[in-house]
Amino acid sequence: MDLPRHHTIREGDQLISNPFTAEKLVTLGRAIGLRAGDTLLDLACGRGEMLCTWARDHGITGTGVDISTVAVEKARKRAVELGVADRVRFLHGDAGVFVADTPVDVAACIGATWIGDGVPGTVSLLERSLRPGGMVLIGEPYWRREPPSQEAVEACHAQSRDDWRDLPGLVTQFHDLGWDLVEMVLADQDSWDRYAAAHWLTIRRWLDANPDDELAPAFREELSTDPVAHVRYRREYLGWGVFALLKR
Repeated sequence: MDLPRHHTIREGDQLISNPFTAEKLVTLGRAIGLRAGDTLLDLACGRGEMLCTWARDHGITGTGVDISTVAVEKARKRAVELGVADRVRFLHGDAGVFVADTPVDVAACIGATWIGDGVPGTVSLLERSLRPGGMVLIGEPYWRREPPSQEAVEACHAQSRDDWRDLPGLVTQFHDLGWDLVEMVLADQDSWDRYAAAHWLTIRRWLDANPDDELAPAFREELSTDPVAHVRYRREYLGWGVFALLKR
């Protein structure tokens, strides 16, 4: 049980595996009012940057779960680097079936709602680990603008227009599920650029060092096509944000 090799190569040394900058992560932690001693569960936690930095900055404790052995190892090293290894733990496993032994104050899934087959299932999964009155954090894409073609849809990591909602539609979905939206922090075009362009540099350097690797042709194709897809479609049509929810 692990992520494909091409995924971990592409992510390189990036600490945040979504279109959030470190500054936006700081903004989110402050916006939701984290307090020392709060507990957090982060499903599909990636490299653990959110949990590690919030443990350092806000004095929280918590658990991260991810299917990637590379990500979990990097998260553990990051916890040591930031001096919070005694307050956070990272587990390798299937986040889609994980439920905390003790209810937590905040349950999060940032940009990986496929673990619950979409937003409704992921919110339901997170609620199973949440104390009464606790907060859910969901990171999810949405359409900034109506995509003009199937080419635009696929450039935005979707198979059909219906894979994502627009922002009003996503907020309405949270309401219809029985949750109040109480905070949100949205990615912008610059933070999308920081995430996407870092992949291109990582891929180019990897290609220079590994020209005969079996993955080299696919990465060469990606480096030839993804920058155009990003600037033509993704940064214009695809939004992304983290949404804080309280049960109504």
